[in-house]
Amino acid sequence: MTTDTYTQTSMFDLWRQNHNLYKDKYTSHQTSYIENLLPEIAVQLNVYDIIDILQRRLGNDLIQRALDPSRVDLSRAIESPVSHHQNSQWLKKSNMVGINVRTIGNLFNVVKYALTIPKSQDSIHLLPIWEPGVVGSLYGMTSFNINTEFYSHELASAIPLLNSVEKQLKFVVNILHAMGKSVGMDVIPHTDRFSEMVISYPRFFEWVRRVGGRITSNSETIYREVEEIIWHYLVRNGTANGTPISYSKNTLFSPEIPILSDEQRLEIIFGHKNDAQGRLRRRIELMHELIYQGYETLPMTMAPPYRGLHINPEEFVIDENGNRWYTYEFDKPQAMSRVFGPLARYKFFHSKDDNVNWELDFENPNKYVWEYFCQKVFECQQTYNLDFMRGDMAHVQPRPDGVPAKPNEFYDPLMAVKYYVQKQGVKHFAFFAETFLVEANFMGYGDENDHLEAIDADSTLGDLQSSVVGSPEFMQKFVKYNKLLHARNFAPNFTVMTADKDDPRFDEFYRTANHLRLFVSLFLTDMPSYVGLGFETRNLHLERGKNEEYTKLYVYAIRDDNDRDKVTHGPFIWGKNYNQFQLFQQMHQLAENIWEEIKGRSVKWLFELSEEQKLIIWTLQDNPKYVFVVNFDPHNDIDENLLQEKTFNHPLNQIFTTRHYSQQHECRVYRLED
Repeated sequence: MTTDTYTQTSMFDLWRQNHNLYKDKYTSHQTSYIENLLPEIAVQLNVYDIIDILQRRLGNDLIQRALDPSRVDLSRAIESPVSHHQNSQWLKKSNMVGINVRTIGNLFNVVKYALTIPKSQDSIHLLPIWEPGVVGSLYGMTSFNINTEFYSHELASAIPLLNSVEKQLKFVVNILHAMGKSVGMDVIPHTDRFSEMVISYPRFFEWVRRVGGRITSNSETIYREVEEIIWHYLVRNGTANGTPISYSKNTLFSPEIPILSDEQRLEIIFGHKNDAQGRLRRRIELMHELIYQGYETLPMTMAPPYRGLHINPEEFVIDENGNRWYTYEFDKPQAMSRVFGPLARYKFFHSKDDNVNWELDFENPNKYVWEYFCQKVFECQQTYNLDFMRGDMAHVQPRPDGVPAKPNEFYDPLMAVKYYVQKQGVKHFAFFAETFLVEANFMGYGDENDHLEAIDADSTLGDLQSSVVGSPEFMQKFVKYNKLLHARNFAPNFTVMTADKDDPRFDEFYRTANHLRLFVSLFLTDMPSYVGLGFETRNLHLERGKNEEYTKLYVYAIRDDNDRDKVTHGPFIWGKNYNQFQLFQQMHQLAENIWEEIKGRSVKWLFELSEEQKLIIWTLQDNPKYVFVVNFDPHNDIDENLLQEKTFNHPLNQIFTTRHYSQQHECRVYRLED
């Protein structure tokens, strides 16, 4: 461990004594981030202090452009730093930071946190920003409205013009673009089981009719009965916006008759989007009506066999309204088969033989669903000027025959979204896929690598974060990802930590050699990387921490004390691993000094990466000025003779080492001398 021990007192004193110096270096463009600014301090900075810093860094004219939330087209938005690209290849070398807005409270705090992120980490992925359903999960979206819990009262008080969460999001994306960051959103091919989308477009989802704990029908056409129930509710209770019903049931529900816009349809059924409580009340009333009469959406599934479900009549929960929610199970489960009870997937394909055998007809896409889904994502992209999407559950490949030799335009909805947005003129719009690069027929039918190429993913998450640094599993994955990087059209990420792995179950992954994870993610310049918010100060958790110390548990919004493993009370608690933070600061400072010489360059291995060899050495293909050394072996030091041999006995000037922090798992940087 480092000879210097940093405490909260020393770190806060360091900031108090030197904050003006750090801010001045940032605002005068000497640094691309504010040095030694702890995230927990950053998110507490005063709004006026932040605006002052931004004005000094960016200029008042740029801030005024960022404050224009009323633009009708993107020509008045602050240009994205990647918008000049004619394709989406740029994402293949991007170092991404993932931010769950719920952990830091509001959208404006994203800007505050971004002040701690250097230029070497050039992309920001915002975890789902949509209005969540009744269970509160960010991935159980209930509408395409922006989540109002992300509204910053502080920002609105300082700048009254930014008096809605939508305006604030536009402002935040503008500022992030001005700071040199590309910004991406989650694209989610499923919703809450009784979302506004489900009730507005019943034929866009799969339904079942049940009696007690038994499915009595899973017919393709049950949606007609559901539409009838919703129609009678409207006739009986009136429209939510008070307008008379001067149209037929078919006009209201059929996508073939586009007389009503999506916005009109939502206002008729639920009310104005700003009336959150009124919309929630109507949605719950309609949900109760449907459940009472025995109708519910089929829950979403993951992994083979995807299809063929039954209800376990002995397993259920009763919610606060007295509704009984049964557990669905697979008839023939496989290793990774999962049923997500709170979620419903869009019905992208019609079924065969009226769904008698739970088979989808992949030659018969539900084209109106595809158009609706693509259009809604495009509207979001246009409104907020977003640069890429993280495709949630991109590993879904439900065709039992595997990846077709020639996938058509209806092969995958996430692929369709990428092409749809690009065809509208946003050529740089990129696709970051959530897959785990596992063996064939495990998470999806067929070879996942073939699937990633078929959906034209630019990069993919991978699963490197789910193993201990230097372990055989870690080395096997790392070697595999490097081979895929050069053999395939997509780029695997050197993934450091994600929100779904910042969970008590995965503490063992982050107890050792976290500095190696960050080092490789920054300096292996031809492989993209991903790191989640909070990693920089994450506690080692030799014993399980409080729930509030894990960002994963803020993907949910569970307040029930009976759910001890997931319930949270109060805000996220930042880690206190200040020694790790200081070492990361040193790495960022090194990257800051040499970034323009190394960014995006191809790697040349001086000591070939292999599963058995835990010492790796590389330089850059067309600019071999620097040599990077990483030792994944905790039991042996770096072999100096071997290092000299692999660098052709060239004079080496060591400019960085982590040995002062840890004698094990050392990493170094050398500058080649003439």
